[in-house]
Amino acid sequence: MNKSLTRSIGFWLLLVLSLASAGVGGWLIAGQVGTMTSTLLDGTATGIEVYVGQSLVVVGAALLGAGVIGVLIAVGLSAVQALLPSPAPAVVGPIDGTNESAEADEADPIDSEIPATAADDELVGDAEQDQNGSSGSTATATKISVR
Repeated sequence: MNKSLTRSIGFWLLLVLSLASAGVGGWLIAGQVGTMTSTLLDGTATGIEVYVGQSLVVVGAALLGAGVIGVLIAVGLSAVQALLPSPAPAVVGPIDGTNESAEADEADPIDSEIPATAADDELVGDAEQDQNGSSGSTATATKISVR
């Protein structure tokens, strides 16, 4: 796996969703505990505020815990990626600095002509007869390089 961890969509999804889960969980806990505390101390607490508030605190705690675990996993993945050795670059060979493009132009396989065989000659004759009235050219049918 030569892919960098910071370029992985899965890593960023894990980190962002973990932070969002921890934030929502913390917000739920803080809001419900604050409401329960103030209404219980005032003596105006109802059953809905107390019992539903406890359930929402449990849900918030689960979200907060999942977010913290996700952030810890992301940090652990980063640490493992940092500890793994990166693969050594492959050495292809020494560069001599000569211009290889001139040599490549001389031996261009596109410019070389394909030797014709007897079977090709028969196909050419048939192709020329079939070309009457079509949009194809004789050069295409006979494999001739037109430049």
